[in-house]
Amino acid sequence: MSDSFERIQRVIAKIPRGKVMTYGRVALAAGMPGAARTVGYALRALGPKVPWQRVLGAKSPRTAHVTIVDPRGKAEQRRLLEKEGVQFDARGGISLCEYGWMPGQRAVNPPSSRPARARKATARSR
Repeated sequence: MSDSFERIQRVIAKIPRGKVMTYGRVALAAGMPGAARTVGYALRALGPKVPWQRVLGAKSPRTAHVTIVDPRGKAEQRRLLEKEGVQFDARGGISLCEYGWMPGQRAVNPPSSRPARARKATARSR
């Protein structure tokens, strides 16, 4: 495996459950600014070794989208992200303000991704 793919793998492996990064942000965090396509190639080569579903295409500075063309792959990525508590807007976008992550940020999962028992315990303690 190439050095660049290894750096990309390390970044993607750190993305917390319920958070996402764009291809460009992964490249930046791996020390390869402007190499978003390389991140895509690495994801294809790495396969299920990394949480691939957490890497998305940027549609704007505030919104990311699933960019997989294959309908089955697209549906699978959305299913996996929703299972982690990531919410999509009516246009299929994901708020990077809410769900975006960069290395060095403290991981805080959205309340919907916590088990029901944990939500009830939190509600009782208020």
